[in-house]
Amino acid sequence: MHRLIASLIAVTLAVVALVASGASAQRPAQSGFPVTIVTPAGRVTVERKPQRIVSLSPTATETLFAIGAGPQVIAVDDQSDYPKSAPRTSLSGFTPNVEAIASYRPDLVVIAYDPKGLSSALRRLGITVVHHDGAKSAAGAYQQIRQLGKITGNEARATRLVARMKARIAAIVKAHRPTGSRLSVYHELSPDLYSATSKTFIGQVYSSLGLRNIADAADATGSGYPQLSSEYVVAANPDLIVLADTVCCGQKPSTVAARPGWDRISAVRTGSIVRVHDSIASRWGPRLVDFYRALASALGRLRS
Repeated sequence: MHRLIASLIAVTLAVVALVASGASAQRPAQSGFPVTIVTPAGRVTVERKPQRIVSLSPTATETLFAIGAGPQVIAVDDQSDYPKSAPRTSLSGFTPNVEAIASYRPDLVVIAYDPKGLSSALRRLGITVVHHDGAKSAAGAYQQIRQLGKITGNEARATRLVARMKARIAAIVKAHRPTGSRLSVYHELSPDLYSATSKTFIGQVYSSLGLRNIADAADATGSGYPQLSSEYVVAANPDLIVLADTVCCGQKPSTVAARPGWDRISAVRTGSIVRVHDSIASRWGPRLVDFYRALASALGRLRS
């Protein structure tokens, strides 16, 4: 009897082991995981390759799709309008609803803002959160792309994307950076004349192209985003005007030219007014190259 029981136990254990090994073989490969990244918000460890990603950052959404993680993204916020195939929802990254986010059962949430302890609330629910705030430089933007690649299992594609971006931007800068006197630029964030200085991410784009930013001298508080007066812009007489409020506020060369006194501005007289889609001019992801191209085209016309 004892021998029979022992035999039954041995057979049972063998079957269990066989089933377990079969189940293990059917599990998706998790090569390279867990992975850990370090962001300004702290260290984040991702145990397994995420399959249900929620992005509450329009820049992160663009990046995730550009590096091949699109199939892993199940929901994006209401401001993520690119690419068109992104699963856009009513979720908000500015006024987030924790319950609504959790209802998608995400294994990873990417945010650009952390209002009212959003990240802490999600982590208490066992959800991994990556907080990528606005990049302050191109190097910071590239790092975020590489980190998103690492934590989603798309590190190689992210590395290639960064390399392409660097090469294309370098070529544009080499071809269009002036060798003589510096041209001046006014970057318009909104019709009430908020602008961005050289200390901001967007301002560094202009600096890399050798442009002199008229907003720099007006930033008394050092915020990086001063509100200029109409008289100040007219007096500064920029050679180039870049409108980043075309979608939100319908601004275009004709509306700028119609502003009192602006017909005296060099950029208005020469037609050197560039309309850039608001999202391209405000995000620090893969379409940064498109922004450089738009500026290069305008500079080419201005110098011809």
